[in-house]
Amino acid sequence: MHERGQANDSGARVRDVIVVGGGPVGILLAGLLAVRGVDVEVVEQRAKPSLRSRAIGIHPPSLRALEQLGVAEEVLARAVRIRGGVVRSDGRTLGRLAFTETVDRMQSVISLPQFETEAVLRARFAELAPGRLRGGVTVTGVSERGGRVAVETAKTVETAKPGGTHGTVEGIGTGGTGEGGVSAGETLEARYVVAADGARSLVRDLLGIRCTARTGGETYLMSDYPDTGEHLGEAVLFFERGGVVESFPLPGGRRRWVAMTPTLQADATSDDLAALIRARTGTQLPPTTAEASAFSVQQRLATRLVAGRVVLIGDAAHQISPIGGQGMNLGWLDALQLAPALERALRDPEAASGVLGDYDRRRRRSARMAARQADFNMAMGGPVQGLRLRARNGLVRALAAPPASAVLARAFTMRWL
Repeated sequence: MHERGQANDSGARVRDVIVVGGGPVGILLAGLLAVRGVDVEVVEQRAKPSLRSRAIGIHPPSLRALEQLGVAEEVLARAVRIRGGVVRSDGRTLGRLAFTETVDRMQSVISLPQFETEAVLRARFAELAPGRLRGGVTVTGVSERGGRVAVETAKTVETAKPGGTHGTVEGIGTGGTGEGGVSAGETLEARYVVAADGARSLVRDLLGIRCTARTGGETYLMSDYPDTGEHLGEAVLFFERGGVVESFPLPGGRRRWVAMTPTLQADATSDDLAALIRARTGTQLPPTTAEASAFSVQQRLATRLVAGRVVLIGDAAHQISPIGGQGMNLGWLDALQLAPALERALRDPEAASGVLGDYDRRRRRSARMAARQADFNMAMGGPVQGLRLRARNGLVRALAAPPASAVLARAFTMRWL
């Protein structure tokens, strides 16, 4: 299909594609490329996968990507299906949305903690391309060299500190090796490089690509609790005076609870969150061993997603509010388009500029649409009083009724992105 097994001047192999970042977006893309016969390798800063729950929602368009990789059924078997959503305020139901009426499982909205999804993707990639995921490796430089991209690397050293771990970069030339045998200071080469290294993308910074900031700054607190069984199979949004509270089912009889907070509450506990939820909604949550996590919403879009032979994907390309479950799914939809685009660029170099330019335009457009939807989600969930509260509740009732409900359900399940 295209040239394979090339070597650089030192005799080292030149890959078709190197993916920088082994999170769910980078690994999915790498798997989709491997299925197409592309010679792909992944370098990941973390020596071990994160066990944080993080993203949980998986929408129908993403299931198409998982199906192409051959892991959709396994993910579905591990996940729980979200049948629809209910909106409540002051103890009353304002409306309901049914996400799907079909028996086609690939049209489901499902919930699965990110670390479990990532484990499935990593296992599949290991089957398709054994030994091609190299952990504990930090990229320190990226440059084009005559139709190839050189990727400078260093070993990542994990050092413990209070509250968790963080990675530091061991100096180039120290002779250390990361998982998979990458020496500190080794230069890897590929015909294309994909930056899937997250919102603080080092590759994007090395390329000098700027990000335009959108609205943001809202703060939230989340944790997971045992499911009380009150809202079986439904996502619940509590539009209350003090701010939104959201609840989503998880596998294993648990639920994710998220509440908007007036400020970033980095030191808050799960007990603090449970008390806030009880005060706003009247819901009494069971004790949990899970830790609370506070976060502040930032929304940014890279000014371009393609720079020569380097392409941005996922959070490196666009940072979208996690409210609404769009972040990981939007990155997967990037991968669904980028995999065939890269395959064609490798096979037909004359078409490369056109297909990658199309990727840039289409995915930036989708990211802008997703950001507008996230803006709407956050605005609807803000604290309100009096007439504004009644007006918002009236709008929710109207949106939850046909025909608007069908359009809204389509938007929340990302079927137009």
